[in-house]
Amino acid sequence: MAVPVVTIVGRPNVGKSSLFNALAGEMISIVEPTAGVTRDRITTIIEANERYFELVDTGGYGIVDSDELKDHIEGQIKQAIGSADLVLFVVDIRDGLTPLDTQIAQLLRKNDLPVFLVANKADEAKMFPAAADFGRLGFGDAFCVSATNNLNKMVMVEKITELLKDHVSEKPKDVEMHIAIVGKRNAGKSTLTNAIAGADRVIVSEIPGTTRDAVDIRFEKDGKTFVVIDTAGVRKKSSIADSIEFYSYTRAAKSVHRADVVLFLIDAAEPISQVDKKLAAMITAEYKACILVINKWDLAKGQASSDDYAEYLSKVMPQLSYAPLAFTTATEHKNIQSVLDLARELYKQAILKVPTTQLNKAIKQIAAERPAGKKGVSHLPKIYYATQIAVKPVTILLFVNKIALFDENYKRFLVGRLRDHLGFAEVPIRLLVRPRRRD
Repeated sequence: MAVPVVTIVGRPNVGKSSLFNALAGEMISIVEPTAGVTRDRITTIIEANERYFELVDTGGYGIVDSDELKDHIEGQIKQAIGSADLVLFVVDIRDGLTPLDTQIAQLLRKNDLPVFLVANKADEAKMFPAAADFGRLGFGDAFCVSATNNLNKMVMVEKITELLKDHVSEKPKDVEMHIAIVGKRNAGKSTLTNAIAGADRVIVSEIPGTTRDAVDIRFEKDGKTFVVIDTAGVRKKSSIADSIEFYSYTRAAKSVHRADVVLFLIDAAEPISQVDKKLAAMITAEYKACILVINKWDLAKGQASSDDYAEYLSKVMPQLSYAPLAFTTATEHKNIQSVLDLARELYKQAILKVPTTQLNKAIKQIAAERPAGKKGVSHLPKIYYATQIAVKPVTILLFVNKIALFDENYKRFLVGRLRDHLGFAEVPIRLLVRPRRRD
């Protein structure tokens, strides 16, 4: 992907994530008064005047993290600086120059990178003169902005593109498929994400709740661009402790919504929990193509065969009976490629458009298989015509005699048989019924 990289760095609580969201034009990074909310590298593609750059948000340098992830966070920051073509060094005009700002400046000088010094929280023009003090950092005059009210945002974007004028800025390739990884805490989502991306892109720790944001990671495979989305571990609603965890859950739910294929990560060493069932319901409600990724299989395979485990899942989460299973050990990168291959196969099914004649031939055969109606019912369900009206999810519209006759049991029967007759064996099918139109 031939786009320059612009990395935002700074100490905790200077407004890096607010600035990231302001430049992106949408709420991507979680913004909270609590220091240390951002831990992983959050990225997005910015377009400005037909030029493109990748913007990277990072955690606060020097954070005193309650989960003892300081070294991990700073490792992610240093990786982000190392891959940057330009650094946005953000300081807080209200706090003035601090020793930690000076420490970050020393780190940046060691990397010999172009640095654009940004004085954030300059909500009014009368505050601008206070930015002169930051000149002592050695990166020239600080540019004053206010991320919260977009003051000087467009001018800042113009300055960024000017500083990147010597870099090639091709339009990024279109994304072939978005893959969201969801699961409860400590199921191994971040480990799987790094294995798929082929790099340590997100922090992996035994500490529950390490990942807080939904982290989009672009990678290329066979000449095509994909995005894998690592999400925060989901907890019981009653266990959500604070607003950070609430936002994390919301981001995970949105990631399912925008995914083409969901990798539902299940910890093979633990029984299926209420959280797992809640996630299954979320995926089903969104009609998402899904792979049940049974992770840590090395810890459980001695206790049950893969067939036994598949039967167990079909009993506890019957709504995802259409979803194929993949058994992995993410820490050892086992079966990662097969999971990606399976995701691509599911995506092909999810975008398949069946000719109307073929669909109606299948419907006629399926209707003939259905046993006679219930005793005492004078009318039987009858389908006059069927047509596929959408993909992702596959959506089929049936014109019928009476909608009331098409209860959920009959719909499930139809969906199951449509999978057998057509090319939708492992993806959800959304079935809609309408009364027959009359002239």
